[in-house]
Amino acid sequence: MSPERVQLLIRTLLFILLCVTPCIKGIRWLALAKMSSVISIQSEENCDQLVGLIKRQKRICKRNVEVMDSVKLGAHIAIEECQHQFRNRRWNCSTVNAISVFGNALNHGTRETAFVHAIASAGVAHAVTRACSSGELQKCGCDRTVQGRSSQGFEWSGCSDNIAYGSAFSKIFVDARERGRKTSLRQLMNLHNNGAGRRSVEDLMKVECKCHGVSGSCEMKTCWKAMPSFREIGRRLKEKFDGATEVTLSPKRIGSAKRLVPRNANFKPHTPEDLVYLVPSPDYCDTNPKIGSLGTTGRICNGTSKAIDGCDLMCCGRGHKTRKIEIVERCLCKFHWCCYVKCKECKRIVDENTCL
Repeated sequence: MSPERVQLLIRTLLFILLCVTPCIKGIRWLALAKMSSVISIQSEENCDQLVGLIKRQKRICKRNVEVMDSVKLGAHIAIEECQHQFRNRRWNCSTVNAISVFGNALNHGTRETAFVHAIASAGVAHAVTRACSSGELQKCGCDRTVQGRSSQGFEWSGCSDNIAYGSAFSKIFVDARERGRKTSLRQLMNLHNNGAGRRSVEDLMKVECKCHGVSGSCEMKTCWKAMPSFREIGRRLKEKFDGATEVTLSPKRIGSAKRLVPRNANFKPHTPEDLVYLVPSPDYCDTNPKIGSLGTTGRICNGTSKAIDGCDLMCCGRGHKTRKIEIVERCLCKFHWCCYVKCKECKRIVDENTCL
């Protein structure tokens, strides 16, 4: 069977699975991240075959085919960063399958749902902006609005990252799922957190410079605006997760628009950069497919930590078992002229703790 027919068969099976999968409120377009890395979105016909996209997103795809590989990359780095930031928590951003990605974990308006919406929106903005700056897209390039002489005395030059385009495209594509429907509390929550994710990229933009002059002197300095690493964005959004605000619908409207307010009137109002949620999170201690909890049985825990990664909290009081394992590490490394490093392999025995 030809590779083309294999790809078509895979897409057909995924489509059938999607049709029989119960409707969930999760971010279904994140299924793009589960596409094979060798499959590229190259035509409008590909858009109709993409799993997880609603009709509006497919129309956006057809108008912006060249951008869709960046959207796929954005979904991929968002899931990876989520798993990194939550690696030591009971809910560790585990993916369930290639269709619903996180399963039922995002069906409810919890803090975890808020974080995933924010990191996914930020992922698309970051990936599209990077593609603009690297010259991969015809529709955008460097940010040409950043030029001339700055008030600090340096010249704007080089290729400033075009975050305006990346953020705008993220808003069009990611928010499409929430647009055009009757306004609901969950819809307002999702839109707010999508926006908070994009703002995290915009707010962390930094100025990078290069000095010019004899022998490295800085007689003249040229600078440009650059995006932060996605790890920095993940750390910022994790901080926002820890300080997220529980909200409800305000009885007062601004014109005809509904708005969110803190559920506890004694709390200060959230800002556009903050994450918001509707319901408290479950404890994720036990396996419960209905809420998307995989439980913590079998999870590795830290026997000496009192934090959430410690065995007491990670194992939810059930206890843990300890076994000795041998690990092999590089050690006693030496630099040899010229030019390589040679290391030995050292073995040591450590304790590995897993939850009961």
